[in-house]
Amino acid sequence: MLPDARSVPRALLITGTVGVGKTSVADAVGALLTDAGIPNAVMDLDRLCQSWPVSAGDSFNFDMLLRNLRCVAGNYLDAGATRLVLAGVAESRAERKRYQEAVGTDLVVCRLRAHLPTVRQRLAHRHGDDRSALRWHLNRAGELDRILDQARVEDFAVDATDSSVTATAAAVLRAVGWR
Repeated sequence: MLPDARSVPRALLITGTVGVGKTSVADAVGALLTDAGIPNAVMDLDRLCQSWPVSAGDSFNFDMLLRNLRCVAGNYLDAGATRLVLAGVAESRAERKRYQEAVGTDLVVCRLRAHLPTVRQRLAHRHGDDRSALRWHLNRAGELDRILDQARVEDFAVDATDSSVTATAAAVLRAVGWR
C-alpha cells in the first residue's frame, strides 16, 4: 500500500528579491495548510542567521543559517510536520542544494516576482524610518533580482505584484501541488 502523499515530508523554499513578500506569503501558505489540516512549519530563514559576529567571508551568515536549519527542520519533522515552508534567498544552484541537504527532504523552489516599483514602495513603507536600511534595501532589490534572473534556482514563479498575500499564497500552493 502506498503512503498518503500528504504524509510524505516535503519542503518549499519561497525565494525572491528583498521586499517581494517572501515571509508574508510563507506565513499565509502555512495558514492555508493549517486550514486544510496539513501538518506544517514555517521558517523565516533570515531569523536563523541573525547573529553577530559572522564568520569571515560569509557576510550573510549562510553557514550559520544552514546549521540552524538542519536542527530546526529536523525538530519540526520529528514532531510530525509534513510540509516545511521556508522564506529566504537562494542565489545559486549550489545554495539550493545546500538548503535541500539541510532540510533532509525534497525541496521545491518558488520565486516570487513583483515589479521593482512595487518592491520599492514596499521597502519604503517597511524601512521609512531608517534611511540607511532603506538605501541598502533599495540597492539590493535590483541587484538581487538580477542575480536571481541569472541563477534560475526556481522550479516555478508566482507574480506577487498586485494580488493579496492570501491570493499569492493560494497560487503558490496550486503551483507546488500541495492543495
